[in-house]
Amino acid sequence: MATLAGKVALLTGAARRIGAATARSLHAAGANVVIHYRRSSQDAETLQAELNAIRHASCFLVQGDLLDVANIPRIVAQTLEQTGQLDVLVNNASSFYPTPLDTLSEQQFDDLIGTNLKAPLFMAQAAAPHLQASQGCIINMVDIHGMRPLKGYTAYCVAKAGLLMLTQSLARELGPDVRVNGVAPGAILWPEMSENHAMHTDIIARTALQREGSPEDIAKAILFLVRDAGYITGQVLPVDGGRLLNH
Repeated sequence: MATLAGKVALLTGAARRIGAATARSLHAAGANVVIHYRRSSQDAETLQAELNAIRHASCFLVQGDLLDVANIPRIVAQTLEQTGQLDVLVNNASSFYPTPLDTLSEQQFDDLIGTNLKAPLFMAQAAAPHLQASQGCIINMVDIHGMRPLKGYTAYCVAKAGLLMLTQSLARELGPDVRVNGVAPGAILWPEMSENHAMHTDIIARTALQREGSPEDIAKAILFLVRDAGYITGQVLPVDGGRLLNH
């Protein structure tokens, strides 16, 4: 099986949850990883210590608010300063919360579009020259609700639909040097808010595999797209337990 030894992956929003699982997966396959975080410094430092205990000087940290686009070139530059190269960009950072139409605010719209669409675009822009030099790849964290709308989440769904098209557009823009793909999770680590419980139960009931997926399910799909999918670009892989079969 191919190894990622000697490769460097930058993952946004990767101190916790799916991002952390993905960092562990890429690291276990041999890659050095750079964990970006905004506020989760303690989680990021704990993950860094865990991975560096496995392999010395194999995990690095960068901090920054992706909603401020001016931070993005610095995040990439600091990655290069610490590692000397960049082979993989995983645009994982995301905001997710309901925005019913009658209460949707411009600030909420800007936040959801900014985190889920604008930041991945400008991360790709900043990383592109380095990924072209290394014949690298980009993985975007899309969502099945970028394909099928979720009631009450209009701004989020629009942002993820845009990210799906961004994935395809970047694949055309950056080919043949850089592959660009995405994963679209279904019910994975549903936010722990009581008002979402009934919706969560309903979604699981309408999922072919009748269960919630795990962060590791997403991490394995990302590892496949990074390591084993050399002839795949411009695709978004649903990892949803069959949720899209019965919307």
